[in-house]
Amino acid sequence: MYHAEITGWGMCVPPARLTNHDLATFLDTSDEWIVTRSGIRERRVSHVNFSELGLVAARHALAAADVDPSELDLVMLASLTNDSYCPNTASIIQDALGARKAAAIDINTACTGFLYGLHLCRGLIATGQHRKILLIGGEFITHYLNWSQRNSAILFGDACGAAIIEPSEKPVGLLASRVGCEADAKSAIQITNFGSAYERLTDDFLYVEWNFDGREVFKRAVKSMGQACLDVLDEAGVAIEDIALMVPHQANKRILDALATRLGIPEEKVVVNVDRYGNTSAGTIPVALTEALDGGRVKPGDYVLFAAFGAGLTWAAGLIRWGDRVTRVKTSDAELPPCDKTALELLAPHIERYRKHAERKNAAGKAENPEAETHLI
Repeated sequence: MYHAEITGWGMCVPPARLTNHDLATFLDTSDEWIVTRSGIRERRVSHVNFSELGLVAARHALAAADVDPSELDLVMLASLTNDSYCPNTASIIQDALGARKAAAIDINTACTGFLYGLHLCRGLIATGQHRKILLIGGEFITHYLNWSQRNSAILFGDACGAAIIEPSEKPVGLLASRVGCEADAKSAIQITNFGSAYERLTDDFLYVEWNFDGREVFKRAVKSMGQACLDVLDEAGVAIEDIALMVPHQANKRILDALATRLGIPEEKVVVNVDRYGNTSAGTIPVALTEALDGGRVKPGDYVLFAAFGAGLTWAAGLIRWGDRVTRVKTSDAELPPCDKTALELLAPHIERYRKHAERKNAAGKAENPEAETHLI
């Protein structure tokens, strides 16, 4: 049986930064309020389609592994904010790369998408069904935010990461993984009017709305990720003291701290970049992993622990024993086209559109109580 090893890695974050101070120009919030509740100071806003973010991240990952696109036999894309659903966005990236021999799959488990994808890749590699897989995780989630809803608008940002997965006969790569879902709490994170289950012949269908039950999500996220981590450690026979680095989903600094405390992992072993990018959903783990590798935080033979949760409420964990490659074989000069606008300029028409929509709802008596306390995940 083959082991699934990560041999290449890459990321792409758009250049436009949206700071907490920017948000305070049109929302009832402040930098202190956001940092205290989430740890987020800024996030990125994309000026291009999501597939372009994915393409840049993929080219960096391919160069790092010294793999030509023609060698790929599968492109797997984890995202909930795809360019399109027909055709699937993995096929758009496959075509742009020229990976003619590769199958193309989109998966959507929200923030757990990259770990769910890694779990699937492990099985495909182990059975010999595929030998060179490009796994991409990321979002263009600012495109789907309601910019009049403070509790969701402050949390999310755009980014994408990618990895090359190849077989190894050595006991390295993904040693153990767990995925699951607590669907009884599926409405705790919910886009309430997006999808074929919702009535199209209303004005509200044109406007995205978000529901969050922050307390429920916090409680379940820490518990489910913590148990999943213990399960993969037990399966692999690895002690928590042997973990060199933990790469968790970057949703909220308070959740990261609570998870590390629950597991007994010291702060210096936890990768944290939520302050700079916010929650990029399926993009958080591959972006954080890329930064950790490029920052020299991963050494050959290290045990690296991953954990995530997302809408559904899906959860996942994985344990990797890192192989010999911790530096890129080659580098790529792939980059996004220049952006000539600030984040606020990119968002201005969307902010105004949702402001007017909120006013109409208020006038019709449909708005929520503005004095109600907001609970953030």
